[in-house]
Amino acid sequence: MRKKTAVLGATGSIGTSALDVIRRYPDKFEPVLLTAHTGGPALLELGKEFPGALLALSGPETGDAPSGVSFRGPEGLLAAIAACGAGITVNGIAGAAGLRPSMAAIEAGQDLALANKETIVMAGRLVLEKAMEKKTAVIPVDSEHSAIFNLLRGRREDAEELILTASGGPFRTFTREELAAVTPKAALSHPTWNMGPKITVDSASLANKGLEVMEAAFLFGVKIGEIRVVLHPQSVVHSMIRMKDGAVYAQLSRPDMRLPIQDALFWPETPPSSFGALDFRGLHLDFSEPDGEKFPMLPLAFKAIRLGGIYPCVYNGANEEAVEAFLEGRAEFLDIPRIVDYVLSGAWESGSADLDAVFAADRRARDLARAFIDRKPGGII
Repeated sequence: MRKKTAVLGATGSIGTSALDVIRRYPDKFEPVLLTAHTGGPALLELGKEFPGALLALSGPETGDAPSGVSFRGPEGLLAAIAACGAGITVNGIAGAAGLRPSMAAIEAGQDLALANKETIVMAGRLVLEKAMEKKTAVIPVDSEHSAIFNLLRGRREDAEELILTASGGPFRTFTREELAAVTPKAALSHPTWNMGPKITVDSASLANKGLEVMEAAFLFGVKIGEIRVVLHPQSVVHSMIRMKDGAVYAQLSRPDMRLPIQDALFWPETPPSSFGALDFRGLHLDFSEPDGEKFPMLPLAFKAIRLGGIYPCVYNGANEEAVEAFLEGRAEFLDIPRIVDYVLSGAWESGSADLDAVFAADRRARDLARAFIDRKPGGII
């Protein structure tokens, strides 16, 4: 029997990779829901390829969505998730917008193949408690967390440290002065991965690794002092775990997002595949420590998780606003950590009792970030 599969963000980078995996195993997977935020024509083309799938456009309801799209708007997306009958949902939605769809999938009893790290950063405790209640699995799709998820099998009790690798983005060798002159065009040119604009800028600022540190703390139930980040520009070692006896286990593969997506879709099985196969001839691996002074978004993430409570959600909301301002030319690259630091320095409630509290904090963080950005027309003071 084919596994009924929903792909959220089907026209984006994660969704495109997920559908490529699904195409390679037509006898294993049956797409039952495909979604996009905008871009009705592209979604309709996918609908023709997979005629049994429901289609949903999650952007604001305008009334002009193509006739083949059965569900429209944010609420329509949640209704589609509930109605599609998927056994597993791949969440490739970018940003905070992915949280409610993740919760909807879990509420519907679907396993969650999670590429949307904001789901865990914003509401990790609530999400994992709901998954436990519904007896569903949350399987990470980020290459780093997928690596740790697999490395910890049978070794969890003896693991002492999680080591997340980071490519360092395109500016890892830049001076502070060079970083001050970075343009959006330059920030969108990642040396290894092909990703959407927001996550590409996050990779350049190391905010993406900061989000992954917070995600790892929640997902794997470890203290922040048990997580380390190392720069590894080749993106071949996707993460490592250090054991109590000092031995280190690592997961190595070519940088291809189809591999962790395939791992999640087939979990707990491991099918044959060539996605990650390495050619070791001439392979050279470099590792170094990240520079927290040049890239403050990483230490700010450690600060947020140490403060606990709602602070990871605050970090995320402020960062999303800062990145949008940078891409629109209203802020400079080095303004991104200034904005996030300012918002984190405010007074915040310690808890996140429910999703309403999470989204209230998210809105307030964004409001504070926008107010900081707008102090001076065209940029930061």
